[in-house]
Amino acid sequence: MAARLKERYKKDIFPALQEKFHYNNVMEVPKLEKITLNMGLGDCKDNPKLLEMAVKEMAIIAGQAPVVTKSRKSIANFKVRSGMSVGCKVTLRGDRMYEFADKFFNIALPRVRDFKGVSANSFDGRGNYSMGVKEQLIFPEIVYDQVEKIRGMDIVFTTTAKTDEEAKALLELLGMPFEK
Repeated sequence: MAARLKERYKKDIFPALQEKFHYNNVMEVPKLEKITLNMGLGDCKDNPKLLEMAVKEMAIIAGQAPVVTKSRKSIANFKVRSGMSVGCKVTLRGDRMYEFADKFFNIALPRVRDFKGVSANSFDGRGNYSMGVKEQLIFPEIVYDQVEKIRGMDIVFTTTAKTDEEAKALLELLGMPFEK
């Protein structure tokens, strides 16, 4: 069974984008390529149990196991040695990516306190959108009582769009609530 958002993309969003931007070739129509979730865990360098909990929460949110990222070089001011665990990340593609996007747009984002929409200024100039989430509690899979520490994460939506305008149109049609 394919993801609900993927079906909507094929039936409604793809033709709408093709009509709006007048593409000659179907391969020019922008699509969502991947979604990357990244959680920095600098405070976990002293306590490996916190790192383990953060990795477990990221796995629950993403639906796949995250990769623990290690520091590349030593930085004395931050008390970080080369090779220490400093974060975790997940790259979602295919049906998992569409399932996460659907859940994120329709369930998680509306649970953010005083939510008025996401900023339209976070595009990188090449059609990719980056945003941050202040707490992992907005995701419905996270049980509030089992959370030891509230953490934020970065979420990057990578598209095949050539311009920010095309990427914004794609994300809007997918359901991303941009602020007015």
